This record gives sequence, C-alpha cells and structure tokens, in this order.
Amino acid sequence: MKLNKEQWSWVFYDWANSGYGIIVTTAVLPIYFKGIAQASGVSAANATAFWGYANSLGTLLVAVLAPFLGALADYQGYKKRLLTGFASLGMVMTLGLALMPASQWQWLLVVYILSVLGYSGGNLFYDSFLTDVSDDRQMDQLSSVGYGFGYLGGVIAFILFMILQLTHGFGQMSSIDVARWGFVLAAVWWVVFFLPIQRNVHQRHSLTTTRAPLKQSWQRVWTTIRHLQQHKVLAWFLVAYFCYIDGVDTIFTMATSIGLDIGITSTTLIMVLLVVQLVAFPFSILYGWLANRTSTRTGILIAIIVYLVICVDALFLRSVTDFWILAVLVGTSQGGIQALSRSYFGRLVPKERSSEFFGFYNILGKFSAVLGPVLVGIVTQLTGQSRIGAASLSILFVVGLLIFWRIPRGMADNS
Repeated sequence: MKLNKEQWSWVFYDWANSGYGIIVTTAVLPIYFKGIAQASGVSAANATAFWGYANSLGTLLVAVLAPFLGALADYQGYKKRLLTGFASLGMVMTLGLALMPASQWQWLLVVYILSVLGYSGGNLFYDSFLTDVSDDRQMDQLSSVGYGFGYLGGVIAFILFMILQLTHGFGQMSSIDVARWGFVLAAVWWVVFFLPIQRNVHQRHSLTTTRAPLKQSWQRVWTTIRHLQQHKVLAWFLVAYFCYIDGVDTIFTMATSIGLDIGITSTTLIMVLLVVQLVAFPFSILYGWLANRTSTRTGILIAIIVYLVICVDALFLRSVTDFWILAVLVGTSQGGIQALSRSYFGRLVPKERSSEFFGFYNILGKFSAVLGPVLVGIVTQLTGQSRIGAASLSILFVVGLLIFWRIPRGMADNS
C-alpha cells in the first residue's frame, strides 16, 4: 500500500507522542518522581502509592470523558480542534514536568495527570481520524503502519535520551538535569511531529453542527447506551476486545516485576524494552500485510493464539534466556493485535459517528488494565510463583478468543 501525504501525516502523530509514552510514562518519570518525593521526606511505600493514585485518576478522567468528547468531535470541524487542544495540553504539561522544582512533588503529580489527559485525549481523536484518512480496504495496513512507526519513533527518542543519560549530559548534567531534559525531549519530539497531522489531515465524515453541540453530544451518548442492542456485533467485539487487550496490557505492565523476580537486572530490562519496541515495528506492518492477504479476523485470531502460547510458555520461565524469548514473542504480536483491533472496530462504526464510538473503545482500553493485574496478583500470592500468575492470563485470552470467534465472519473484514 502506497501512502499519500495525508496518510503519512496521520501516521506521524503516533511517532510524535511515542516519546512521551516511553520516556515519561514508562522509563523516566516513575523513577524521577519517587526520587524527589523520598528526598522530600515521603516514604518509599507512600511514593509508590501516590504514583499509582495519579495514574488511576488520569485514567479515570479520560475514560469518563471519552464518549462525550468523542460525540462532540463528530460534529463538523470539532475533531481537529479537539485533537489540537488535547495534544497541546499534553505537550505543554510534558514541558511543565521539566520546570517543576524538585521540592514540589505534589504539583509534579498534578502536571503529570494533566499530561495524561492530553496524551490519552489526543489519542482518542487520532484513532477516530482513521475513518477519515482511509477507506475500509486500507484500514488494516494504515493502522498497522501507524503502530509500527509509533514503536520506531519511541525507540529513536529513547536512544537519544539514553545518550544523554550515559554521557551525563556530555559531562554537564546531574541525574536530575538529565531526567528534566528527557521531558523536554519528549515535548519537543511531540511538537515537531504533530505539525503534519495539524496541517494535512481533515475530517471527512461528520454530523451537521447544531446550535447546542454540548447538549446534543450528551443526549447522543445516552441514546447509544440505551440502544446498544442495535449494535450487537459491535458490542460483542468490544467485550472480546476488553478481555484479550486486558491480557496484552497486563503482560506489558507486569513484565518488569516478573523479570525482577527471576533475577534480571534493571539494565537488562531496559534493553528488553528496546528490543520489544524494535521487533514490534516490522511485525506491526507485517500483520497489516497478513490481514490484507487473508482477513482482519484471521490476523486478530493469530495474534490471540500467539499470546496464549506466551502465557503457557511463562510456566517454564526460569532464566534470562527464557525471558528474552517471551519478550521477542510479545514484540511480534503486540502492535499487530492493537492495530488490527483498531481497524476492525473502525469498519464496524458509523463513519459520521466514529469519534463517539471510539470513545467507548477508549474506555475499554483504559479499564482493561484492571482485571489482569488483579488476576496475576491473586494467583501469584496463592502459588508463590509469578510465572504461574503470568500463565493465568491465558484465561482472558481464551475468553476473548471464544467471544471473537462467535462474531459472524466478514462483519468487519477488508473485503
């Protein structure tokens, strides 16, 4: 598939905010926050708890607002404005992380929560633009290219940060300064690569603007919820998606803890993270090609089965080599299952109401990382083995697989 200028501009938004995802959320800010909080007299346990509360609050805000914001974005001219507004909030707040005094850890959390709101809200409108920049035949490959380049952009941004860290800012920076410049890097990366989508991507499917769009948006959301039986296939897909994406997200979020349990060093874990991102780049695109040659349904089923293999293989996880094998397997299908799920859903939704429906999709994506960690935690405590806890996630993939299998064939394929 040859992408046009508008499609490449859409793809590069995933590249743009990938620096935030890996530098701020995953690798740097959790450690930075804990360090400055403890330096201010906060206990390690409380620092971890406050970090967890901040993430939960940010997630909750986005999840609650997503359907309403999506419904508002469906009116002509609103989708681009909302994308720009939330992305700008994320960029400014990411830069604000670098400007917060080390003693103001409470305000640092407030700024972080606002950055999460900007990041997640921007992703909602970015996802829904998929229906504007592609037709049904192109969605699989375009969505896959978007995820693939997002992973590649994250790797490059993180490597630039690692150069700063390993050289101590070329001999000029403390560890705190390096972390702050990492936040600046993530913000600048976001700003620069946001420009193409801002200039070149346009809303093609929309509802006629009313005099009271806020009121009408609320009414549309509640009407959709009350009449969800009219969208049975879409609703069943969301249930299946909730189950298997919960497993996907949990494997990613719990991998560090499981790795530490079997004696893997933090440096090795960082290397594993980079390799997973690198592997995910070509394999995300490969899944788009596979869906184009077979069907979107087939691609999603293959990805779920790969994750079932990962869960079973976790039972035999005892060495660094075993962990590397599982990590590479995750990299092969992580981007593919996310990309094809997005394009599958994009075909099911009414195009002129895509943002509203992607709001519900966004809710399940946010709340999906709730059940899985609890399941892993309970099984780990009962057995005393984190690898058995990881294997228990196979339940979620089996349930998701069975529900998805029962969705009629051809409902949202690229034919």
